[in-house]
Amino acid sequence: MHIMEGFLPVAHAVGWTVASAPFVVVGARRLKTVLAEHPEARLSLGAAGAFAFVLSALKLPSVTGSCSHPTGTGLGAITMGPAVMSVLGTIVLLFQALLLAHGGLTTLGANVFSMAIAGPWIAWGVWKLAGKMGAPAALAVFLGAFLGDLGTYVVTSVQLALAFPDATSGILGAFLKFGGIFAITQLPLAVAEGLLTVVVVNLLASRQAGTESKA
Repeated sequence: MHIMEGFLPVAHAVGWTVASAPFVVVGARRLKTVLAEHPEARLSLGAAGAFAFVLSALKLPSVTGSCSHPTGTGLGAITMGPAVMSVLGTIVLLFQALLLAHGGLTTLGANVFSMAIAGPWIAWGVWKLAGKMGAPAALAVFLGAFLGDLGTYVVTSVQLALAFPDATSGILGAFLKFGGIFAITQLPLAVAEGLLTVVVVNLLASRQAGTESKA
């Protein structure tokens, strides 16, 4: 998913940065509120950030100028909220760009929009909707993480298609090509991420329940 350094035209790189900025600012304010009201949430925040960092660093070659990998943002979106995850995701992407040469600084805004904003909001929205429709908790978590992962790649495909429209079929044709290539590796990765997120959410819930019972 990470679009590599220098791959996007300057206007697109700037545009996605401007589009991402308000979400990150609102997320920072939300994070400050969460930490003020629930200092004990630092452990959960660290776990969500680490989960996203590790999973999204497991990259596979895919579309030219990009790659395919789990995102890990569904966990943070479900446990901490999508606004907070926008900040955690931005930090993850920044560290990966600086330390792992994964993504880049010029494409940070575009990568933040797809992985730290769109993906978490989709994951959270699907999880909430599935819960309201009576789905079992594990299924709701799976669907949220699974579709949040796929949603990230749909947005990345849109970003690449807007920057590099097909000479014959235009933006739509480019989107279908980019999305089709991503789908080969991303569908199984999204399933795996959904299942792993269910396991981690259950572990966190059982640990919290154990802590509360001791208290």
